[in-house]
Formats: sequence, structure tokens, C-alpha cells
Amino acid sequence: MRRFLPSLSALHAFETAARYMSFTKAAEDLSLTQSGISRQIRNLEDFLGVALFHRIGPRLVLTEAGAAYYRDAALILDKLQEISMDAVRGRRIDAALMMGTHPTLGSRWLPARLGSFITAYPDIPLEIRQATPDVDFETTRLDLAVLRGVGSWLHARSIELFAEELAVVASPKLIPLGETLDPLDFSKFAMLQNASRPSLWLHWLRLAGLTYKGSIQGIRFAYSSMLINAAVHGIGIAVVPVAYIEAELERGDLHMPFGSPILSGDSYFAVYPERKANHTNIIVLRDWLVRQTRTNRKLDMQRTDR
Repeated sequence: MRRFLPSLSALHAFETAARYMSFTKAAEDLSLTQSGISRQIRNLEDFLGVALFHRIGPRLVLTEAGAAYYRDAALILDKLQEISMDAVRGRRIDAALMMGTHPTLGSRWLPARLGSFITAYPDIPLEIRQATPDVDFETTRLDLAVLRGVGSWLHARSIELFAEELAVVASPKLIPLGETLDPLDFSKFAMLQNASRPSLWLHWLRLAGLTYKGSIQGIRFAYSSMLINAAVHGIGIAVVPVAYIEAELERGDLHMPFGSPILSGDSYFAVYPERKANHTNIIVLRDWLVRQTRTNRKLDMQRTDR
């Protein structure tokens, strides 16, 4: 009996459009035109006999049937990709792990520690990808993500790795190394801004218990890594998570003239899908991350107990 199956290209176009909630981004991802994506999805809707999207002006919204179809289709496409890569590689892809992180954490904090994972588990291939804060753990291709938050994600399990600490940092080119300033003296310097976390300065002021009524102005940078590099070059001072600048602090490229770090109220967690909770290699990666951050968590507990 002939299978009732849609076109694979139509299914791929639908899954990509639903993941981005955009025909334009789906077209860029699949190297197609926007009209090509639209045509593929229209063919899929005709084949199924149901509408998959509501088109409300420029906005794209999944219908109830479309949302259910997307969840299942994404899992099936992931599995199809796995078995296809198994055939190419000659090994099971579930031996490999796909890990997601914030870009700056992945480029600064993680590489200094990855060597120990590779040494301890040479037979577990690891792929590192960017993870956004709104990861859908019901459909994501990630096996595990290191995310900042308060510990609650739908369809996922999480374990705390370390608490986030914020500090105002400066280059010795701007403020001599070892010089200690009053926290309110920060207003005398250019205050570099982080576009990805625009409220960091206000958050630090509140946590530090400081009253400041002036304006907070300075060059705005799109990413934390750009902000850190600007601070290193003495362009201004910046509020930065301490985990991102371990190397700069150790080398003396940056220091903390306005006082010790302050707990932000958020932590970094190892988060993994509920549906993959018993996968052996995910547990291995989770437990390795916990061991890597055990010292950080003990220090946080000591500060809390004081």
C-alpha cells in the first residue's frame, strides 16, 4: 500500500519556516526564494487538507494543527538526519553530542575547560552551537544547553552550574591597576553599553544599593565580546559577567576598581530535554559541567553564609 507521505522538500520548508516564524528567514536558510518557500508550504497544506499558518499582516502564526504538526515533524526530521549521517559516517550519531551556549560564554568560558572533556571522553564527539534563551526543548536539536536564568524551562530538566556575578571593570590604560575608587565615581568615565543586555548598568546600581540620578551614556555594542574588547582597549568602563573575563582579570588587562563582584540573581544552568533525560552521553556531559563548576558554586555558598 502506498504511504501517505508529503514531499520532503515541502516538509523541510515548513519546519524551517515554523522554527523561524518567517518565510524570509526560512528562504535564506534553505537558499530558496521567499515565493519558493510559500509555494512549498501551500503544496503541503493542500496535501494535508489543513491550514498550517495564519498570515496576519506581516506576522506568521501557526494554527493549532500547524503547531502540533511542527512538533512531530521536527522530531522526525531530526531522526531522519541522524540515520542519514549514521550511514555516511559509519557510526551512530547518538554517540555525538550537540551542545548549545550563549555566544560569549561559548567563546570565553567554555574553551578554557573543554580540553579536560576531550581528554576524559575522547570517543564522544562534541558539537558546539549557539543557544538562544527561548530554546524550545520539546523540539530542539540540542542535547544540552548552558543557559542563564532562574532554573525553569518547559519540557526540560536543569541543574545549576554557577551563579552569575557582575562587576564594573576598567583597563589599566584608563584607571591604574590597583587604584580603588568610590562606586559612584563610575559616572566620571564613559560607560560602555551592552545592547544584548541593555539594563545591566541599572541592574548593577540597584544590586549595589547606589542612588544615581544622572544619565548613563556611552558607546553601545551589539555583543558582550565586543564590549569586553572595547573595555580592554580603555575606551570606557563596562558592567560584565565575571565568568566572561577570567583571562583578562588574570592577565591584568582588566581590573575592578569600583569594588568586588555582585551576584546578579541569575545563574547558569545545564539544561537538557526531558525526552532525552536518560541518554548516557548527555548525563556524562551534564556531570562533567557540574564538576567543572563545583569550585564556583562552593565560593558562592561561602559568600552567602557570611
